Amino acid sequence: MFNRQIVWITGASSGIGEALALEFAAQGARLILSARGEDALQLVKAKCDAISDNDSNLVLPMDITDEASLANRVELAKAWGGRIDMLINNAGITQRSSCLNTDMATYRTIFEVDVFGQIALTKAVLPGMIEQGSGHLAVTSSISGKIGVPFRTGYCAAKHAMMGFFDALRTEVDHQNIKITTIIPGYIRTPISANALSGDGSAYGREDTEIRGGMDVSECAKVIVKGFKSRKPEISVGKGFEMNALWIKRYFPNWLLKIAARQYAKMAKNNDLI
Repeated sequence: MFNRQIVWITGASSGIGEALALEFAAQGARLILSARGEDALQLVKAKCDAISDNDSNLVLPMDITDEASLANRVELAKAWGGRIDMLINNAGITQRSSCLNTDMATYRTIFEVDVFGQIALTKAVLPGMIEQGSGHLAVTSSISGKIGVPFRTGYCAAKHAMMGFFDALRTEVDHQNIKITTIIPGYIRTPISANALSGDGSAYGREDTEIRGGMDVSECAKVIVKGFKSRKPEISVGKGFEMNALWIKRYFPNWLLKIAARQYAKMAKNNDLI
């Protein structure tokens, strides 16, 4: 299904993005790998080249928050591959701080990366997909895009925003043969918490216990790609209790609120987060 397809993955230098790149390489896709760090992307490219039947994959460094540069990145991507069959908006950053201790500048940074950057790149890629009569746009959201989680007010807000944006976009482009997929990971073993922002915008630099015990990132990528093949509009992936929160929120919202509030109280008491 993905053989020789041009698949562009942002946030491809580590975590879910890297794992998806490796899985797509094994499926025969031609990859465009983007993130800010070129050296890390080159390492991912080497791994993909080693398992791919294709002669090359493209490293295309970019800063998703540099909106003025995105049109140029899209042109370079199309010049290399001739078209863009699939864009996976996977770049993102999270937060570990209470609302009262989070600077507005930190909230704005999260939204620039997790919301406005994704929207801007999607808007830059979408006209080409409409012109070619097909395409697939995906975004890595989160369980936090469905429920409220303590110490992640900015992250939850951003991920809820992306769920809303892509659900609405799906209604606009369905008749143009363009698929939209929202990806909803739970706890996956990636560097996401270590790379999180503290309230003042500094690096959090710690690994969450829940992340440490989460699903293996390679297994996560396989589930996501299987969901793409099945044309699922929404792909939930994870293995812990957090996955139950999706149905608890729907049928027992007050119960979920109490669970989350107890989690907040426990973390605050133990001074796990500030």
